[in-house]
Amino acid sequence: MNDDDRIEGRLHGEQPDVPKEAMLNRLLYMVILWIMLQLAQTILGVVTIVQFIIMAVSDRKPNERLADFGTDLGVWIAKAARYQTAASEVKPWPWTELD
Repeated sequence: MNDDDRIEGRLHGEQPDVPKEAMLNRLLYMVILWIMLQLAQTILGVVTIVQFIIMAVSDRKPNERLADFGTDLGVWIAKAARYQTAASEVKPWPWTELD
């Protein structure tokens, strides 16, 4: 299984049957996720700058751990966006397992 297949499965894999929740509960989760998404964007910006600096001083070789972290963060952001836009009823981490 290559990386693209792995990421595709993490984003669009089977969705477990999750009971519908009350709209006020969903609103609360959506506000919490909105705050978490803002934090995630800030972290992504910092990681981007750090990765650029690493690549600039190491002959364009990226730090693998930062690259993997970026992939995981991107998957989390996508899952959060799917919940926020009601494309999925499954809440992302910390309410479910972080893939």
